[in-house]
This record gives sequence, C-alpha cells and structure tokens, in this order.
Amino acid sequence: MIRKQFITWIIAGIMIGGLLSFVSAQHKGGHTVELKNASGESVGTATLTAINKKGGVRIKLDLKNLTPGSHGIHFHQMAKCEGPAFETAGPHFNPTSKMHGLKNPKGPHAGDMLNFTVKADGTANQTVTDTRVVLGDGPNGLFSNGGTSLVIHEKADDMKTDPSGNSGGRIACGTISM
Repeated sequence: MIRKQFITWIIAGIMIGGLLSFVSAQHKGGHTVELKNASGESVGTATLTAINKKGGVRIKLDLKNLTPGSHGIHFHQMAKCEGPAFETAGPHFNPTSKMHGLKNPKGPHAGDMLNFTVKADGTANQTVTDTRVVLGDGPNGLFSNGGTSLVIHEKADDMKTDPSGNSGGRIACGTISM
C-alpha cells in the first residue's frame, strides 16, 4: 500500500513539474504565432521570446507569400483574427494611452514596432523587438485580458501618424494567447 502511494506521488510530481515547465516556457519564450492572410492561408510564423525578466519581446519572423517591400507590424489589442480585414483584432495594443509612432513625441503605443522588409521572392526572415510589452500578464502583458494579436500591414509605418502610421490595410494576423 505504501509503495503504491509512493509511486502515485512520484507520478503526480512528474506531471506537475512538466505542467509548470510548459507554463513557464509559454511566458518566457518560444511562443509561436501562426499568421494567416485574408483567405485564411498561412503566411508563416512569428516566434516570440522574452528579452529579459524586466520585459521586452523579440519577434523572429519566418514569413512567405507576402508582397515585397517594407511593411508595418504591430501588436493589436484583441486575440481575434477574423478575415478578410482583421478588424476584430481591434486597435494597436496601447495600455498606456499614448499616441501612435516611435517618432511621435506623444507616443508610442506599446504595440508599435519598426518596419520589416519582405524580399523580392515574398519571404521575410527577420527579427524585430518591442521593449514596451512583456510575454506574460499584467498591464503591458501580451496574454492579458484574453490575449492580443500580431498584425502585418500592407505598407510601411511612417512612425508618427496617429492612429496607425498610414500603414494601410491589415494583410495578415495571428492571435497571441495562452
């Protein structure tokens, strides 16, 4: 009887340890987001990794089948990506109520990031960062209030015009949630 209880406790400990490791990995890094276009087809992934314990997120883009050129990319407020226009993603993630743009003296939104470039073959393998968000919960947490989304826009962000930097329509979207 004691041996069965001992084995049960060992198995329970292993299961709990595995669950805690999984949850920790989801908060600290390696969270992969699949991005889809307006037709619901995958255009690739973005792997989110925490920069450090204080915050910041590194986004490794591995994308395909996009229009060549410079594109804006932002975290948006809602974890919803209903095509074709992805308006369900809501506005840019902005828990501090700032204006849009990295070059705006009254900004930026927490979800604002630098543009990235798609090569002539329609692919992009780049890394962008956002130091104003955290890969977790809390006021600037990407998992807060049910999650957020990552949206790619059709044009480059001008980094100053409120509310979205004249970056055009939303061409791809992926949800970020636990």
